[in-house]
Amino acid sequence: MFTVIDETGTTTLDARPDGTGRLLAPSGRPLFGWEREPHGWCRGDACLPVHRAAGAETPDGVDVAAFAALVGKVAVVDEAERAVALADAPAGRPAGEEAPGFTLDGLSLSDLRGRKVALVFWASWCGCRYDLPAWAQRHAELEPHGLTVVSVAADRSAADARPWIEAAGDAHPALVDTEGAVAELYGVINVPTVVWIDEEGRIARPQDTQTATDLFRSMNGLDSQASREALRRWVLHGDAGVGPEHTRLRAATPGEQRARAHARLAAWLAREGRVEAARRHVAEAAALAPHDVAIRRGLMPLLGEDPFGDGYFALRAELEEAGVPLYRPLPTAADRV
Repeated sequence: MFTVIDETGTTTLDARPDGTGRLLAPSGRPLFGWEREPHGWCRGDACLPVHRAAGAETPDGVDVAAFAALVGKVAVVDEAERAVALADAPAGRPAGEEAPGFTLDGLSLSDLRGRKVALVFWASWCGCRYDLPAWAQRHAELEPHGLTVVSVAADRSAADARPWIEAAGDAHPALVDTEGAVAELYGVINVPTVVWIDEEGRIARPQDTQTATDLFRSMNGLDSQASREALRRWVLHGDAGVGPEHTRLRAATPGEQRARAHARLAAWLAREGRVEAARRHVAEAAALAPHDVAIRRGLMPLLGEDPFGDGYFALRAELEEAGVPLYRPLPTAADRV
């Protein structure tokens, strides 16, 4: 049996390696929630026709990785650890698309339809953890004007995030994304990252590096007061401060999504105590998406490494030497003048 890890948790899969690098599941049995019907593979109202499924079906069984690709997933298989991790395959997003829906810790994004939402990604392994009380203050200030600040911790352990959430108070919805599901939907590659969503559930301002305090301004060069004023301008006057070229989420690349599957597998392995195996998948993820700090730094605590220690500064130096930005702020209204 193999363990399958996805954004919802784990399940088991009856499958066997065929000796050629493929993992085969028995023909005719459900796979990833899809069931074989005479006319193809179906899941709810969605069906994969027989002629399309033929590329994954063999006389000896169903090729698990090939089938995953057909149903919009990236699969990473570790035969030695008898595990399969899934992530969404990249998909282009048209301008003005609805913000990806999600349900986490009892909150659904759709519950907030009719209000503006500032989705704030942070983590206990980032200095932005000190900004959480300031984001709570922004929520309290602008909530009467139709804004809800939703903070999303990109921690792989809820216990790491919880003390910072409690210290900030319970004035705003504070979620913990231990499986990286929401971060994956919103293409988060570092924190802090903020996404603005309008009353109709559409992207108003995509992934943006914003701070709520100036504690680390000497390192990141970001002005928290400018961030606050931009937020107020959007909430009170409807000006998101960006042109049409910044009204869509940055789409993930195939490498980034495969890296996320490796990261998901690494996190599960680390929690299972298989740290050396987890390190292999972190290295694979880093090779595929070296710029993804949310993966590389975010997994350090699970590997027993200090995310504020030498490993982080080595990562920072590596990216700076390669010319890869750690922070990706969008233009402000002032920049457009």
